[in-house]
Amino acid sequence: MTRVALLVSRIRVEEKLLLRALEDAGAEVQLVRDGDLVFGPDAARFPIQADVLVERSVSTSRGLYALRLAEQAGLPTINRYATAAVCADKILTTAALQEADVPQPRARVAFDRASALTAMEELGYPVVLKPTVGSWGRLLARINDRDAAEAVLEHRQVLGGYQHHIYYIQELVPKPDRDIRAFVVGDATIAAIYRSSAHWITNTARGGRASNCPITPELDAICRQAAQAVGGGVLAIDLFEDPHRGLLVNEINHTMEFRNSIDTTGVNIPAAVAEYVVAKIDD
Repeated sequence: MTRVALLVSRIRVEEKLLLRALEDAGAEVQLVRDGDLVFGPDAARFPIQADVLVERSVSTSRGLYALRLAEQAGLPTINRYATAAVCADKILTTAALQEADVPQPRARVAFDRASALTAMEELGYPVVLKPTVGSWGRLLARINDRDAAEAVLEHRQVLGGYQHHIYYIQELVPKPDRDIRAFVVGDATIAAIYRSSAHWITNTARGGRASNCPITPELDAICRQAAQAVGGGVLAIDLFEDPHRGLLVNEINHTMEFRNSIDTTGVNIPAAVAEYVVAKIDD
């Protein structure tokens, strides 16, 4: 029987569904709370005994460190550390997509307020200033003109964290009042939803409404291309519909939430993930 360690910070709806799906797929599941772990420097002291570690930490940093240490100890992980590290960082994601020629919004990276202003004016207002690490649509700023840019950049400069002093700037894509979240498991785009909102931020965590999005050949192709660009696995691809350029990949999430997408799409997402996990070990 496949022994699966499910690494969690807390047990949300997604983790309950995954636990049930993994057991239905014939796995023996051990819930491991990241806050309880003490890691040693060698495999003999690694605190998890399993055939595979499925990382579902709410904390990005805890999840990344756990994946890296698990791989060092010889424990297979889903997703792999290299994939998670790229997806967790918007700059690294942009670089990976660029290398793979995946269509994406125009973006700039700057390390100084003056160069950030130059980058914004090069892209043309309005632009979106994003944290390099973050989720749920938090700390996004739509900047419509130079006055707003100077104010927001000053606030970021005063904030203490070093990541606030790295400026990831993206064009504001003239999308309809929605974006797309597609779910890729292995080599297949299994489901997708529209996230609709009158607000320019459409995340369901910020009130966006979910509805089913048909998986067209175009959507399937760009999602699989994007997933391969970051290393593949179990991923959620966020896309914009540009009226002139077509689909653009905005971000990729390596610990996706899916509670609002199962009934919406009619696809049993946790079952697909569980089948993938078990199959990876059997391989």
